[in-house]
Order: sequence, then structure tokens, then C-alpha cells
Amino acid sequence: MRVSHWIEREARNIGMALLVVGGLTVIMVGLTVEAGLAHGSVLYLIPVMIAATRWGLAAALAAALAGGAASAFFFYPPLYSFYIKDPQEVVDLTLFVFVAVITSQLASRLKLQLEIARRREIDTQDLYAFSRRLALAFGVSDIHAAIQDHLTAVMQRKVVLFAAARDSNGDRKAATPQVPPQVRAEVDEVSAGHRDPAAGGTVRDDTGSLWLIRAVSPKSTEYGVIAVNLGQHSSDVVAEARLRVDAALADATATLERLGVAHAISEARMRSEAEQLREALIGSVSHELRTPLASILGAATVLGAAPALQNERKLKALVYDVRDEAERLNNDIQNLLDATRISSDTVKPHTEWAEPADIIHSAIERSRRRLDNRNVTVNVPADLPLIHVDPVLVQQALVQFFDNAVKYSLPGTRIEVGARAENGTLAIEVRDEGAGLTSDERAHMWDRFFRGDRHLGTSSGSGLGLWIAKAFIAANGGKTHASSAGAGHGTVASIELPVMQAAVSHMEGDADE
Repeated sequence: MRVSHWIEREARNIGMALLVVGGLTVIMVGLTVEAGLAHGSVLYLIPVMIAATRWGLAAALAAALAGGAASAFFFYPPLYSFYIKDPQEVVDLTLFVFVAVITSQLASRLKLQLEIARRREIDTQDLYAFSRRLALAFGVSDIHAAIQDHLTAVMQRKVVLFAAARDSNGDRKAATPQVPPQVRAEVDEVSAGHRDPAAGGTVRDDTGSLWLIRAVSPKSTEYGVIAVNLGQHSSDVVAEARLRVDAALADATATLERLGVAHAISEARMRSEAEQLREALIGSVSHELRTPLASILGAATVLGAAPALQNERKLKALVYDVRDEAERLNNDIQNLLDATRISSDTVKPHTEWAEPADIIHSAIERSRRRLDNRNVTVNVPADLPLIHVDPVLVQQALVQFFDNAVKYSLPGTRIEVGARAENGTLAIEVRDEGAGLTSDERAHMWDRFFRGDRHLGTSSGSGLGLWIAKAFIAANGGKTHASSAGAGHGTVASIELPVMQAAVSHMEGDADE
């Protein structure tokens, strides 16, 4: 198929060259008649050079021979005969052939250099885009995707990248590439170190397609292993394909090493493993601690209500201390569990229609013991619209607000809880008369593990409460805000939740019916 296509193309090129010679001959015959031109065989260099630069050596030689024949037939005596009498005709024909060969060779070399330059420009652009994508990668999976896409663009073949086993195990989003079993087996051999990383190997799948497998880096499998589908080709094409793969991977590996991606992959893997270990440890320890804590809280509550202790002020105070500290530890454990849920992207709200007043009062009741020595005022209008939220998550966020208000205000001060609906949102505010906020505290109070320098030595806490509250409200489509007139002037922490008025009106209409 390829040979016939080449013959057809060369025949077409030769035909074009002969047409140019014929056209020039017509022009020259006309000039001879009209202008008295004796002969202009040197002009046949024009079609020779055109054919050499545009259609190659075969077309140029055809133009040279045709030009020499036309010159002998039309312009050298005896006219209209191919008999060569004048040695000048031999010189002209030799010149035509010499020019045809040299010009075609120069043109071919120029085209080759142009193609190389164009290919190099495309490769440079691809490599630049590859470098930029690597610089913007956020994780191991992003880096691997960048490598695979870059190699696919360079090779113009299907390229599948298999991450190192440690990377694929540590990345939750990584998916096992789908390839024929023969290819997968060869990839495993290279990954296990049973093959030279640079040489790799080849294998055919059930459809007869040839696959080239080798490591991304010639030094190790740190960056993974690639499999290139070369299609229905014989093994003869492997050498050429390997050269192209080597060239592409040389650029890719150089870029990876220059950007320190090996270190980035190692760090990302270590962070992923450390995060998994931390979450597993927190979850295990938290659940193991909550069982004895429940027993301690239950026992302390029973002891606190026992008639025998009613007149024992010191013992009763100790029981209350045990209960309070157990409750505080239980809250801290709950915060750790909530933080683990948020870090694992597993906060999935179970939404339902709820009364804002019910959520607020249940949050106050849950914080009743801590709010006992504060003057709590509640201003919740009776006509607030229903909200479509997870009431448990919103209640937990409010409990964090109450805990924060109690922690940073003095006994006997006032805590105001208010709610209002406006502009399609429901706002719930918790206002205290406590320590207030500095500009730095206001900017970072919703950050994970943040605690203001003013309170490090005077109050306990993990710095997770408000971060958890923000995450829970965000999961319900809401926002959290805080404002303060400054240090010592109290704080207003607020929640904004969307109100779906159309849905509420529809529900109210159904209820009226």
C-alpha cells in the first residue's frame, strides 16, 4: 500500500514538472517567432529548479531531460529533430542534470531542517506547558496526569502511566489504568525491578497491538512506568519508537528533576500516609476514650444527685469538678472526631425542613450547664421561615459559638442570641460581652488550630471549635462571620443560612389545604 502510494505521488510530481517544461517551451517558441530569439535553452533551468525545490529529485531529473530534449528539438539545428550535432547541447543537458541533483538535495535538506525546527518548536511548547502544569500540580495524581498527557502529545500514541505502588496506594483518587493483562504483567515486571528501567520490554496484546513498556526515569521507577500502544506494527518499528520515547522522557525527566518533583512526590506520599495514620489514630483513640468517659459522666451525675452528698459541700464540689472536666474532655474528643470527618471529606449533611427556633433552643439546652452562670437572653421571632438544613450540624456549630462566648467572657455577663430573616437569608447571632477581637484574631479566628496569643496562658482549647463550626455551616450552604469593636469590647459571631422562599411558600400552601 505504501509503495503504490509513493509511486502514485512521484508520477504526479513528474507530470507537474513536465507541464511546467511544456508551458515554458510554448512561451519560448512564441518568443522565437515574435522576438527573433535564436535559442534560450538556459531558461530550462527554471522548471528544473522549480521541480527540485517543490517535487524532489525524480521530478527535477524529468524536467532536466525534458528541457534538454525540447531544446534540441526546437532550438538547435537540425530543427525538429533529437539529433545532437552541437556540443553545446550536451553541455546544456549536463548542466540541467547537475542543477537538478544539487538543487533537489539542497531543497530536501532545507525541508528536513525546517521540519526539525518546527518539530523542535512544538516539543519546546509542549515541554513548557508540561513544566507549567507540573508547577501548578497539587498532588501526586496531578503530577502523574501531567506526565501521561505530555508523553501522549509527544508520541501521538496512547500512553498509559502506572504510578509507583506506594503512590497509587496512598492516593485515594488514583484509579488502576485499564490495559490488556499481558501489558499489565509486563508493567509489573518493570515496576518490580525485574527489567532494566531504561530498556523495559515489549509485548503484544490479544488484538495484535504492540506495546512498549519502560520506566519514566532511566534510573528508577520512582516516577512510575509507562506503556505505549504502537498499534499494528512489526517489531521493526520498536527501535524508532524507543528513540522517540527516550527523547521525550529525557526532557520530561530533566524537567521533573529540575523542579524537584521526586522530592515533591516523596513528601506528598509521606503527607498522605501521615494524614491517614493521624485520622486512624484519632478515630481509634477517641472511640476508645468515649466509653469510659460515658461511665465517668454517668457516675458523677448520680453521685452529684445522691442524698448522702447534699450536705457534703467539699465532696459535692469534687464530684462537680469531675463531671465538668469529663464533659470538657468529652467535648474535646467530639471536636477531634468532627475534625477527622471534615479532613476526610465525609461531612455529608442530611437535610430536612427545620424550625430555626428549635435548633437554637436545642443548642442552648445542650450548653445549659456552661451557660448557667451567664445571663442568656434569646430574641427569636415566631415568624421565621423554615430552613432546609441538617439541624444537627447547625446545632453543633451554635454549641461551638456558645462555648467560645463562655470561654472568653466573665461570669455574670450577658450573652444575647438573636435571629432574623432578610434578603433571602436567615441570620443567627451570638453576642457576648467578653474579651473581644483584635484585627489579627478576627482575620484568623476561623483557621484550624488558631488560638490568640492573649489567651494561650489563661484558657484551654485546641483551636478547632470555630473551624469545625465554619465547616459544618459551609456544608449546609451557609457562611460564618464575626465582628468586634476591639479587644475588651465583646464579640458578635453570626451564621448566615440560605432561605428557599419558594419552597417554604409551597409547603405553607400545602399545609393550608
